[in-house]
Amino acid sequence: MSELRRIDETTYEISAEARSDMRVPARLFADEEILAAIRLDHSLEQLQNVATLPGIVDAAIAMPDIHQGYGFPVGGLAATELPDGVVSPGGVGYDINCGVRLLALPVGVEELGERREAFVHAISRSVPAGAGKESGKRVDLEAVLRDGGRVVADRAEDVERTESQGRLEGADPASVSERARQRGAAQLGTMGSGNHFVEVQRVDEIFDPAAADAYGLQTGQVTVLVHSGSRGLGHQVCSDYVKTMDSVLARYGISLPDRQLSCAPASSPEGRAYLAAMAAAANFAWANRQEIANRVRRAVARVLGGEAESGTHQVYDVAHNVAKIEVHGGREVLVHRKGATRAFPAGSDEIPVAYSEVGQPVFIPGSMGTASYVLAGERGSMERSFGTTCHGAGRRLSRTAARKEVHGADLRRQLEQQGIVVRTASNKGLAEEAPFAYKDVEAVVGVVARAGLARRVARLVPIGVVKG
Repeated sequence: MSELRRIDETTYEISAEARSDMRVPARLFADEEILAAIRLDHSLEQLQNVATLPGIVDAAIAMPDIHQGYGFPVGGLAATELPDGVVSPGGVGYDINCGVRLLALPVGVEELGERREAFVHAISRSVPAGAGKESGKRVDLEAVLRDGGRVVADRAEDVERTESQGRLEGADPASVSERARQRGAAQLGTMGSGNHFVEVQRVDEIFDPAAADAYGLQTGQVTVLVHSGSRGLGHQVCSDYVKTMDSVLARYGISLPDRQLSCAPASSPEGRAYLAAMAAAANFAWANRQEIANRVRRAVARVLGGEAESGTHQVYDVAHNVAKIEVHGGREVLVHRKGATRAFPAGSDEIPVAYSEVGQPVFIPGSMGTASYVLAGERGSMERSFGTTCHGAGRRLSRTAARKEVHGADLRRQLEQQGIVVRTASNKGLAEEAPFAYKDVEAVVGVVARAGLARRVARLVPIGVVKG
């Protein structure tokens, strides 16, 4: 796009004057290498479309992992000023509160040794993976929708070390349709498909010893990273409310360049209903990841013993598809984060006391066969991006394009040759998530670090992966 101009080393911007319907600029954190990949899809055009939303403030912002999504680009965020700004289900996405949770084991990779394959296999047997899979766990769904992860948590520490303590205020189970309930009722503790995973890793390198010590991480340690969301329940909530919002655009005099941005004032009946249902779905997702963590710990016990299980601690759990009411610059705003991670700095009241001096943990998964990163939120995120950083490497190729490049069985052999134990429900799904389908995680993390949004704490490399 010729309108894209470089502001500084890591920031590009399209002026609000580039289009008559843009209310604010479209801003991107990237470098030249990443920008070349971003230009291959329509994500920058989508970012400009986001800049047209009623009530949006400052800018429509994208992280270096941006890629084309439904309405909003994945890797984007937008803050709308309350009470009159809008809420858009597309700004959260279909997998409400998709997010990541990191567990750290009290064993090193050498101690795990030859038990690694048994451990990965135990996880794959414990955590159902694949589209539509159910776990068989029955819970009080009303309680889960209202109160989130604490309903199934065995340890109070897990609740404390979860964003918003695993519970969004304002959740109303009555706003969740019967169809959504049916789809999610038996899916608590399941991974799903697509880019969801449970990955066994080792801590490869420590960059910030003080933060790593606060997080309980050390070189050579075994960790488990969980990536999942609200499953069929969250998908149905989004579907339901996209239709609702689409039907009331004219009522509120809203004109959009893309109907996938359908929205309503956050203070309207439709806006309030969506926010209540979204919060309930977010609570379901936190409970889902909590139950997966419970099952991972049981796998630890079976393979490594009870002492290892009791010593397995949760570092943090953070969402990357959610809309939250926050105060920035003295204004109350609704921050839509879609494929973007909250990254609050040291001193924030919103993070656990144990991390108050080092900042909130942030997890940036790479892809199978590449590294993932633990970061810590920096003050620059509050100044530049509503307390937000990226959420992953970001897709470079579509799933269809990835399948054309490699067969799943061949990719499995390649990963195993690298020493990575693979368990997957589908070779087709494995091919769709091939490492080359994603941007370079090192480059993505480098951009957010140089931009002052978050700093590197530790690099994690995979030694086993379970995928849907």
